[in-house]
Amino acid sequence: MDKYDKLFQDEDDFESPESGEPPRRPGTDLFEWLQLFLGCVVAAVVLFNCVARLTRVDGSSMDNTLQDGEVMLIWSLGYTPKQGDIVVLNKTSVLLPGWSEPRAIVKRVIATEGQTVDIDYTLGTVYVDGQPLDEPYIKEEMYRPGALSMQQTHWEVPEGSIFVMGDNRNGSTDSRDERLGTIDTGYILGKAVLALWPMECFGTV
Repeated sequence: MDKYDKLFQDEDDFESPESGEPPRRPGTDLFEWLQLFLGCVVAAVVLFNCVARLTRVDGSSMDNTLQDGEVMLIWSLGYTPKQGDIVVLNKTSVLLPGWSEPRAIVKRVIATEGQTVDIDYTLGTVYVDGQPLDEPYIKEEMYRPGALSMQQTHWEVPEGSIFVMGDNRNGSTDSRDERLGTIDTGYILGKAVLALWPMECFGTV
């Protein structure tokens, strides 16, 4: 064996038999973790703005179905409102009593576009298209409101709109109030699907 063969043999001795990849550069692991973290942040932003989001119940208008301060998950993607759904609305053009600024409100869908709503306060009954609603979810018997803005008893829901009411009928400002009226579906943030907090309220809505 001449000196050149000996040189090449010594170089082969320093190669790891298990190493088939070049050595990793310093900081590579950190860069990959940062990529993963940023990917998760972007995914979360898309999820909670386009698909689903979290919101908090503000007030007592949905007692006893939902409580003040309760945190819910609402579903937005591809949602079409249906009678009986609980929805979150961003009615930014209205200041309801006690509000200093517009905010999201939580209500139940009573009727959708093309339907009629009639309320008989003597019987405490809501009629949609002439049929009385079975409403086991309301807090108590409904009475005629004292507010002048809530004396109307017949509505025709326009195209692209919904009629909503709170389950606490005697403590809810909703579509019965002429200041709010029927709601354009463009104001719907999503349907409430899951109560998250407090833990004793956890479950589907």
